[in-house]
Amino acid sequence: MLQKRSVPVLLFTASIGAFALPADAKPIAFSDGTTIMHERNVNMLEAQAFYAPEFWWSAGPGYLQLTSDDKRKRRDISYLQVNYLVNRWNMPSAQANLFSWAGAGTARSTDNGGITWRRDAVFRYGAQGDYETRRFYSSFKIDGYRSAAFANQVSTLQLGVAPYEHDYEDLATWFLIQFRHYTGGIRDMTDSNSKKLEQTALLRLFKGPVWVELGISRERHSQFMIMYNF
Repeated sequence: MLQKRSVPVLLFTASIGAFALPADAKPIAFSDGTTIMHERNVNMLEAQAFYAPEFWWSAGPGYLQLTSDDKRKRRDISYLQVNYLVNRWNMPSAQANLFSWAGAGTARSTDNGGITWRRDAVFRYGAQGDYETRRFYSSFKIDGYRSAAFANQVSTLQLGVAPYEHDYEDLATWFLIQFRHYTGGIRDMTDSNSKKLEQTALLRLFKGPVWVELGISRERHSQFMIMYNF
């Protein structure tokens, strides 16, 4: 059983939690492990790679691209991030986790009608809470980005059920509904993608270190995510 860690006041927090399988979608999978992830949908493309020296923290680079619905406005953000396991609750038939993270990087934007802005410094912050049994899953995640020119936040709620119980060696199947809220604006400018709520049905499959999600939104836009732990 993993030890409980104290909660620093300055770290961001969130709640809702998950049953820790090594392939679970968390910023820290296991000690001395590496996690790589790629996700994309109509408004977002993200890639991350994290190495965890210990079970309670990891660090690595990431890249995020946010695009408006009309494809005329785009933000490209590159960053380095540190993840921290705030707390873990081990229960007889479930587990809950609370993570936080922070980082810094640079951003380039074409939000103002196609003219590329200068490269700006960006601060990244976020938190994730999850809770899972062998048949029920829930998670809530907040990702935020701030610079002198803009502020963006992506909030994601996932709720899911498994049609059967599984072990680590088995193929796990989950059916989920996802609610993702995008907020963001440019100071003294109008942003057509300043607020958006996206609802997506997802099929999640994982076995051992490999995790895949496939989905379709109410607007019939596809979503794809793949994660690998080693």
